Amino acid sequence: MNSLTDCYKLSNGVEIPCIGFGTWQTPDGDVCVSSVLSAIEAGYRHIDTAQGYGNEESVGLAVKKSGIDRKDLFITSKLTNSEHGYERTLAAFEETMKKLDMDYLDLYLIHWPNPIAFRDHWQEANAGTWKAFEELYKAGRIRAIGISNFRPHHIEELMKTATVAPMVNQIRLCPGETQDEVVDYCRSHNIQLEAYSPLGVGKIFEVPEMKALAEKYGKSIAQICIRWSLQRGYLPLPKSVTPSRIKENTQVFDFELEAADVQLIADLKGCVGYSSDPDTTTF
Repeated sequence: MNSLTDCYKLSNGVEIPCIGFGTWQTPDGDVCVSSVLSAIEAGYRHIDTAQGYGNEESVGLAVKKSGIDRKDLFITSKLTNSEHGYERTLAAFEETMKKLDMDYLDLYLIHWPNPIAFRDHWQEANAGTWKAFEELYKAGRIRAIGISNFRPHHIEELMKTATVAPMVNQIRLCPGETQDEVVDYCRSHNIQLEAYSPLGVGKIFEVPEMKALAEKYGKSIAQICIRWSLQRGYLPLPKSVTPSRIKENTQVFDFELEAADVQLIADLKGCVGYSSDPDTTTF
């Protein structure tokens, strides 16, 4: 990968830009619109949102204001936890498209595999949701379909009724949080890994080893994290609302981490905490 617009190729042949701009915890309204505009101006062509983030409308508005052709952008959204099941999924998708004010999505994900509202029948709920995903995909409303926060047993259950395999699994991947079992499973099944919270939600900036690496390479800690993610074969989704940092996070193609340093970062176990267990979350 040599630039923001270089792409990974998904299992169905769709190309997805190698770094996406994340919008988790970005408030709806002017802050979201301006940050997405800043990202597009900085060269991002891949924007990640979700129904649960509450900012789809602002993402859609920013895309319109950018003046960039829709076909030149890759837009992802996710199904929120309360709307699993066939009929609910179809309705939720239409709501997402209305808020984004778009005709199609590039990627649609099931946000969590086992929400508390469906805990006693999550397998059935996911099967219904995936049936809706497949119909929307085959109708051309979505270019690629996938999952988020799924572990191997969730994927195995999904594949009992699926006719189209997930193309992406978006999970928390950051220094010290490598989810090796999930990563190995996805790679063996040709499922692209996207890394959300690649900076570890801010805690990474206090880790002494990361400070030392930033000094060694003459880069920011954030740039080290994003470069590490790319060298591990992940697709990172860094998030910021500060224009200078949004730009800085794109400047990761002019250096390479030594293999020993890639491993050092992976081995910082728990330095930024661990991801939530999708089977015990309370949302």
